[in-house]
Amino acid sequence: MPPESEQEINIDPVPFGQSITRMFRMLFHPELRKWRFRIALAFLITVCAKGLAVVAPVFMGEGVNRLVDGNRTGAGISFVLFFVLFAGARFAANALPALRDGFFAAVTQDASRVVAVDAFRHAQHLDLQFHVTRRSGALHRIIERGAGALEYLFRFLAFNIGPTLVELAFAAIVLAVLYGLQFSLAAIITVGIYAIYTILITEWRNKQRRALNHADTQLRGIALDTLSNFETVKSFAAENREAGRFDDATKAYNREYVKVMQSLSVLNAGQEFIMTGGLLAVAILAGVGAVNGTMQVGDVTAIILMLANIYRPLNILGWAWREIKQGTVDIEKLFALMDRKPEVTDVPGAKTFSPRGGAISFENVSFAHEGRDNGIDDVSFDAPAGAMIGVVGPSGAGKSTILKLLFRFYDPASGRILIDGQDIAEVTQSSLRANLGLVPQEVVLFNDSLRFNLGYARLDASDEEIMEAARRAQLGPFIESLPNGLDTPVGERGLKLSGGEKQRVGVARAILLNPPILILDEATSSLDSTTELDVQTALKEAAKGRTTVAVAHRLSTIASADIILVLDQGKIVERGNHNQLLAKNGVYASLWQRQTGEQIDVAAFAEA
Repeated sequence: MPPESEQEINIDPVPFGQSITRMFRMLFHPELRKWRFRIALAFLITVCAKGLAVVAPVFMGEGVNRLVDGNRTGAGISFVLFFVLFAGARFAANALPALRDGFFAAVTQDASRVVAVDAFRHAQHLDLQFHVTRRSGALHRIIERGAGALEYLFRFLAFNIGPTLVELAFAAIVLAVLYGLQFSLAAIITVGIYAIYTILITEWRNKQRRALNHADTQLRGIALDTLSNFETVKSFAAENREAGRFDDATKAYNREYVKVMQSLSVLNAGQEFIMTGGLLAVAILAGVGAVNGTMQVGDVTAIILMLANIYRPLNILGWAWREIKQGTVDIEKLFALMDRKPEVTDVPGAKTFSPRGGAISFENVSFAHEGRDNGIDDVSFDAPAGAMIGVVGPSGAGKSTILKLLFRFYDPASGRILIDGQDIAEVTQSSLRANLGLVPQEVVLFNDSLRFNLGYARLDASDEEIMEAARRAQLGPFIESLPNGLDTPVGERGLKLSGGEKQRVGVARAILLNPPILILDEATSSLDSTTELDVQTALKEAAKGRTTVAVAHRLSTIASADIILVLDQGKIVERGNHNQLLAKNGVYASLWQRQTGEQIDVAAFAEA
């Protein structure tokens, strides 16, 4: 089974009717209440249009009858009247749906927007574990395809398939009442056979389409791999071999394509045979009635026109069935996303976090990531308000896990975390995170202006406040040197800025937020030594007057910390300040010596 990231969102099959019912319930969303009148009007117009479409052939038939029956009084005038009625009814039957589509487009677009925004908002609130195991592009496709399918199915089912069924019902009633029950039954039976045949053949063709898509993927993959790896191909003198592989893949694609086109011919020919057979049967029945004197010539015309109007929309039934099924699959995935519950949630009645200084306490906290054995195990420590706490250790020791638990991106398997005596599991996540400032190892920026990215921590911040934070983060001279200043775009993921500039943007955001607790997650590990000094200066400015938790790979960056926690395999193996840990001559001292190359005089540090 492929990993969850490749499966996008795993869902169980949902009955077709259930998906469609839930989709139409979206029309009762509170935000769509303003469109209720338009929805009702659109339904009324649709019914009227289909009624006129059924009545129009009756007018034509009666006009023909008046024209043929030259002995009838006033026939020369009355047939013109009926032809005019036919033209008017036919025009209205086709014009009213166009009018309806024009004013109903706002409804379907708004419904699509509402469901897309709801799904996007819900995805934003899902837990970190959900996002790290899925590709953001796949998640966006689920929302995009689902919203698009919703809009398409609304229009298609409400204004194509639904009205066609309404027209069939109207026509069956009119045929039975005006001309005879046999004509009504003939129309219903023909449409039923047509629909069953189309669905069965389309299901068969869908298997062929999947085989064609697979062959297309194989062909494109071989072509792309070969052309992008041309040096490897040439070095092994494999040009002819690769051309042979491409030829085999092309032949496989062509075979599947021929099958698809042949099955399309079977579908179209069969549909045409059924429709023509139904029309022929009805025409013969009507002709026999005319010969026997029970019907008039115009009645035959009316019946044939009426059935032709019904059969015309059925031409797209095969395509429509395939699109409807694909649309319901896309909607199922969207609804599955919206039904997913986050693993980290606010407890009922969660309080707003009230910072009082930033004292942090971990009490016997254990946690392991999904699918991994390592994490942290029975970690306990206390960090007084205003202190700087360094967290060090080898890769995989659990350093970043402590930070993620502090942000409550995950809940611990056991133990609890308190800030200023408040259990973070009992306060709202939004209020907790609003009081934690983060400078990560790599600051990722939005493809927007410097103003937007700097002010992301506080949307109500003025330009003066933003620039003050930038100056404290050693970013002021850089911004002032730019022609567009704060309006300068930073590019996708901030690629127009250097690594040091991006890090200082992250520091400035933390300063602007002014949180009681500052989190530094290896904030300078990816920088060169010169840039690191500048960012370190900015970080010291940001850390003033607040509790700071710093995860560090370079021990020199946390050597001045009040408390240093040394982790190894998820446990705290050492704790103390820099001198105390060097005096222990343990894990920390070993890491320090390895990084600095200094020989440690344990006795000197012990005396200190």
